[in-house]
Amino acid sequence: MLSFIVPAYNEELELPATLSAIHAAAAANGEPYEIIVVDDASTDATAQIAQSAGAVVVSVHHRQIAAVRNAGARAARGDVLFFVDADTRISSVHVSGARAALGAGCAGGSARVATDGSVPPWGRVFIHVFSAFYFAVANLGAGAFLFTTRKNFEAAGGFDPQLFAGEEIYFSQALKKLGRFRVLAEPVVTSGRKLRMYSARQILRLSVGIVLRGKQGVRSRDRLDLWYDGRRETEVRNPAAGHTKV
Repeated sequence: MLSFIVPAYNEELELPATLSAIHAAAAANGEPYEIIVVDDASTDATAQIAQSAGAVVVSVHHRQIAAVRNAGARAARGDVLFFVDADTRISSVHVSGARAALGAGCAGGSARVATDGSVPPWGRVFIHVFSAFYFAVANLGAGAFLFTTRKNFEAAGGFDPQLFAGEEIYFSQALKKLGRFRVLAEPVVTSGRKLRMYSARQILRLSVGIVLRGKQGVRSRDRLDLWYDGRRETEVRNPAAGHTKV
């Protein structure tokens, strides 16, 4: 069985398209699957939407993405785990690509990403510079989409529950110690809302701060508003319009 784990906090706007995309991608693969939405203390209709879409809902109150993903993995019944953010659309190519990578002996992997809708010019520059290092050089996984086997997830120790951001970096590095790590070329489509809702100065300041402080800078929610202030857009962007690849 394939298990798709979707961490969610107040994602009633983005979640329907995400779950629809997972259903379509998984069904095309032809294997049994389940979708687990881990509702992290949402105050909107996230849980109801997930249930209506046939997902298993796991309710937690962590307000910490690493702990939420781990909770989903504990509830999962599958031998292959996919972690898909609630604002991210995958396709059958990502499921088949992940299955092929794991079948070839990879310990896990991820995919490049494309942001939905339009983003400011500075945002396009930022993500292209970022991706040149993050994917092409460092070969790390994006939190929006990660995959591995249950066995490797447990061997890697899961996501570090002491971290409030950047946990996907350390998880990728842990998987690399177990085997090859494959970043799929076909991008998943994830929300570009952070680039639309925050200024270049805010994002640059947060990014530089995390780089300079390392793990010490992400061991609490302090100064991590980009991930934890709960701001959301009020309309769904057309995922087919204005893709900006990362």
